[in-house]
Amino acid sequence: MTAELSLWGLFWQASFLVQLVMLLLLILSVASWTLIFQRNKLLNNAQRQANAFAKKFWSDPDLSALYTEVNNSQIKGQGLAHVFHQGLKEFIKLNQRKDLDAGIVLQGTQRAMRIAASKENDRLQKNVSFLATIGSVSPYIGLFGTVWGIMHAFVTLGSVQQATLQMVAPPIAEALIATAMGLFAAIPAVIAYNRFSQRLSELNTTNLRFGEELLNILQRQVQP
Repeated sequence: MTAELSLWGLFWQASFLVQLVMLLLLILSVASWTLIFQRNKLLNNAQRQANAFAKKFWSDPDLSALYTEVNNSQIKGQGLAHVFHQGLKEFIKLNQRKDLDAGIVLQGTQRAMRIAASKENDRLQKNVSFLATIGSVSPYIGLFGTVWGIMHAFVTLGSVQQATLQMVAPPIAEALIATAMGLFAAIPAVIAYNRFSQRLSELNTTNLRFGEELLNILQRQVQP
């Protein structure tokens, strides 16, 4: 009998509640890996877009032309382009008002860019916390299935006159599979969550730093 067939056999021999626990853990594992691939692709695209826009920004000193280009493109709602678009849009609006001094104009511009960076961070980290939830609860769900399975096995064995290793081993193995599946679901989720959190922090720092650099450039434009 192969290991795969043995695992399937142990699953079908397990009690109904333990089977439900295994199915739940399988669903959580599939959801975890799906989210991992989706978020990884999204963060990779965000990093590429940030690098491309930063290169374009520093190679083109004409902010007006770049603003027009971004305003007419689809990237104005994402990443550094979004921070740039919202910041320069607010700067142009406030700078046209003669009753506002330079400090108020720059404060409003900075506030607009920080809000844009915050919205971008929220967009990128959407559902990432679900990985932390999977990583936290999966081992306990698996442990619950194991405890229930072992308890059910001993209750069953209590009705026989003499228990042998051949009688004890299969139900114990069935129960322990739940713990193994809990760890299988939890470990990748925890690793991915920690990695994504680091990358999200780096991207958010990049957006905020870019906003400060743009603010310094605009500050020189409003000074007499």
